[in-house]
Amino acid sequence: MRFTHALTVLAALCLSATGCGGPSPRSASTAPPIAPGHPVTITNCDRTYTFDRAPSRTVLMSGGAVGQVSSLVALGVEKQIIGNAQSYGASDVPGRAEAIDRLPKVKIQEGGWDISREGMLSLRPDFVIGTTGYDFDARNGYATRQELLEVGANTWLPDSTCGGPGTVRGTQTIEDSYDMLRDFGALYGVGGRAEKLVERSKRRIAEIEARVRGGSRPKVMYIIPGMEMGAAEFSSIGANGIWNDIFEKAGGVNAFGGVTDEIFANLSKERVAKTDVDAVVIINWRNPDPDAEATKLFTQFPQWRAAKDKRYVVLSDSAYLGPDNAVAVEKIARMLHPERF
Repeated sequence: MRFTHALTVLAALCLSATGCGGPSPRSASTAPPIAPGHPVTITNCDRTYTFDRAPSRTVLMSGGAVGQVSSLVALGVEKQIIGNAQSYGASDVPGRAEAIDRLPKVKIQEGGWDISREGMLSLRPDFVIGTTGYDFDARNGYATRQELLEVGANTWLPDSTCGGPGTVRGTQTIEDSYDMLRDFGALYGVGGRAEKLVERSKRRIAEIEARVRGGSRPKVMYIIPGMEMGAAEFSSIGANGIWNDIFEKAGGVNAFGGVTDEIFANLSKERVAKTDVDAVVIINWRNPDPDAEATKLFTQFPQWRAAKDKRYVVLSDSAYLGPDNAVAVEKIARMLHPERF
């Protein structure tokens, strides 16, 4: 995942509101049945899309993310996925990484981070899910949203990252995860499942918030070792993202939340050393030994309270937009306020 990129056909079914401009290559006998609640119209990134049927040929772009594919797996619609480029190889939910690994994989373009335009069109998708606007930027070699729409494929992005990481619309919160689940639930005809996931998450987070209410608010670092989001030595420190909401609900605060308007801070070792850090969240992104990364940080910054107390937790997909933010909230809360559990 590198947010300097950051972070690609013929469709079997015409799904756009304006039509595809040509006949569908899929015959009526092989078209998927109309799902409950369809047609569904959504507005995504200021564009309107109408789904006459549930997507049956879904492709997930990478963008370095995993929350979108996790959401589809949690909703039980894996069979509608024909190509997946999202994988951390790790998950905070038992069995999730293995379920994602079983999905049909797609080839990432050589020297790039996602599916090339030619590769995408050859898949004949009817629905393409991205992570940021970069996933549909022709300058990166990817199929644009308009190109995909013209061949019958609707697209979806988180509304907060429509234009790419450099043009973020506000800071993501856990509510954005719920919005994504509800969107996917409606599109795939499993709105009831989506609502159950949302309500279960809300209930658990409310229980955790009640436990930590009134306590101290330790300063937490969020870092993805091995990532390069900029030129500075520490360019993968989370500054403004969904993790800020997760920290707040877990009874903490982002130690680097105000240092930049970007999603990730791009900091020198000297700047990091001057910041008080009480605890660390290590994000495991294809890392063979994330615990060693915590040891490395504590060796570099022994003055931190986090280093003195060896206070850290390793997370992966639950700390991103997705269906499992309650897992991250609970694990961080237990790290920060063990006496409350």
